[in-house]
Amino acid sequence: MRRMSLIAATGVAVAGLALSACGSNSMSNSSSGGGNSTPAASGTAAGGAVDQALAAKVPAKIKSAGKIVIGTDPTYAPNEMLASDGKTVIGFDVDVFNAVAAKLGLKTEWQPAGFDTIILGVTSGKYDMGVSSFTINPDRKKQVNMVSYYKAGTQWVVAKGNPQKVTLDNLCGKAVGAQKGTVQADDLAARSKKCTDAGKPAITMVIQKGQDQVTSDVVSGKTVAMLADSPVGLYAIKQTGQLEALGDIYDSAPYGYVVPKDQTDFANLLVEALKATKADGSYEAALKKYAVEKGAIDNFAVNP
Repeated sequence: MRRMSLIAATGVAVAGLALSACGSNSMSNSSSGGGNSTPAASGTAAGGAVDQALAAKVPAKIKSAGKIVIGTDPTYAPNEMLASDGKTVIGFDVDVFNAVAAKLGLKTEWQPAGFDTIILGVTSGKYDMGVSSFTINPDRKKQVNMVSYYKAGTQWVVAKGNPQKVTLDNLCGKAVGAQKGTVQADDLAARSKKCTDAGKPAITMVIQKGQDQVTSDVVSGKTVAMLADSPVGLYAIKQTGQLEALGDIYDSAPYGYVVPKDQTDFANLLVEALKATKADGSYEAALKKYAVEKGAIDNFAVNP
């Protein structure tokens, strides 16, 4: 699945993101490069004590740098978002991976980027890895290694009270939002095709670069609904007070860390570090902090 919300058209903060937030998350293939100029947030990873046996296995390039450079789209609250300073990346994804990095004796440097640019950033060497609520799917696994660490599905969201009486069966001809490069955008395109194949009007797909704008569009009435990763959609509902869930969560699938295809040993090391965070409680603590512990898993794996 994939990604998060920022500000409403009225300028009111949505989903707890700073007004200067940028970037994006969820889940289809990255196809273009680059990020943005937002300052990277770097710091010592939080978590338990360094696991010396794991730290000894860190790839030489990363070990010599003493840090992991991570591409992320901080518009996907509560997974990845910008703090009130407009540059520090926070969220449950950040806390979980900071705990993983701590086991390896490494700092983390979070570099904001457009969601659909992160995979190319990893494959080109711009980032050591990507952490941005990437749903694991076959297309992505062809490009990179993916390390599972959480499970989420798709959640539809409408304005509170559902004034337009939206259902998943009457979307034809309506304006619906999703984030660019996500599995939700693919889902919406497939639904629109079903409409036109049946001789009905296509869905007006309002595809935005950041999940923040997708959420703002529903709040402002530009769209009648949106679909996003379940923790993101539910968080937007809670934070705005102007939205509600439509239907049940579906298509649950694991999130995965994005690691270069030629670094399978590093991907396997991340699995071991995740197991260590599970054992010391820092994994669950990070999820509980953002009330997303329902998506916890314990079967961490490379390319599941």
